[in-house]
Amino acid sequence: MGLLLSVWMSEMTGDGPASSSSALETLAVPTSSRLSVMLHYCPIGAGDTRSHWSTSHCSPHFLLSPCREQVTRTPVEQSSDGVRAAEGVSSGLHVWEVLWSPAHRGSHAVIGVSCANCPLQASGYSALLGGGPQSWGWELGTNQLWHGAQSLGRYPAVPSTTQGVGAGGLEIGSKTPGSAVEIPERVLLVLDADAGTLAYMVGESFFGVAFEDLPHGVELFPAVSSVRGGASIRLRYLNGATSDPPALMALCSLTIQRSLGPQRKNLTNTLPIPLVLQQYLLPNQ
Repeated sequence: MGLLLSVWMSEMTGDGPASSSSALETLAVPTSSRLSVMLHYCPIGAGDTRSHWSTSHCSPHFLLSPCREQVTRTPVEQSSDGVRAAEGVSSGLHVWEVLWSPAHRGSHAVIGVSCANCPLQASGYSALLGGGPQSWGWELGTNQLWHGAQSLGRYPAVPSTTQGVGAGGLEIGSKTPGSAVEIPERVLLVLDADAGTLAYMVGESFFGVAFEDLPHGVELFPAVSSVRGGASIRLRYLNGATSDPPALMALCSLTIQRSLGPQRKNLTNTLPIPLVLQQYLLPNQ
C-alpha cells in the first residue's frame, strides 16, 4: 500500500508547487515538525479565556470590549500604553493570533510577550514592550526587535551585503531606514516556553526565532504596546502543545497534506487507502 500511495502522490503532485515571489515568503524559514503539526489542526473555539486581554494588567488608556478579546487605545498624547493577556503560560508551545490593522498602528506598534510585572504605561512615545528586562517585543513599523530598552536588529532576516548576527543566531541585514517590510494585519505569536524562544508568523511565512533565552518556568503573557489613539487590537488563542514529540500518525498526515499542496488538499477521498484514513487526512481535523 505504501508503494501504491507514493506512486499516486508523485503522479498527482508532479514537480511540486511553484515557488512564490512574495516578499514575505522569501524571508520565511522552515517550521519545526512540532509547530507544523499543531498549526495543521483546527484552532481552539472562540470564547476561550486564553483569548482575553487582562482587565487589571492594562494601561488606563486602553478600553476593553465586552468580550475582552479586543482593546482600543484612547486618544492620549505623550503616552506609551500596553496591555497583557489575562492568562500566561510557563510551559509548552503556544500560538496566538493578533489582529492589528496597519492603518491604525502609528509609530511604536509592538507585539510580544512580558512577565507579570512589566510596566504598562510610560510618558512620551517609545517601544514600551521591550523597553525593560521583563518584556520582549517586535516593532511592526520598523521591524526592530526590542528587549531591555535596546534594539537587537531587524526581524525577519533580510538579504544584505553587510550583515550582523541578531537574536537567535539569525543574520540581520543592514538596511537603510524606511526599507522595513510591511507587515499585514494578522500576525501569529509563537511562544515555545520549553525552549525559551519567541517567534512570529505572517500568513504562511514563519520568520524563525526572534528571541531566545526567555526565562524558564516563568509565566509569560502575550502583550502589545501602542501610542496611537484609536488603535484597536484583537487577540485569539489558536492552539498549544506539550513538550512531547508529535505522534507518527500526525507527522504522516502532515507530510501527505504538504505533498498534495493547497490546490489538492480536498482530494484525499481519491487516495488508495481505507476510508477511515482518508477521513483522518482531511485538513484541520
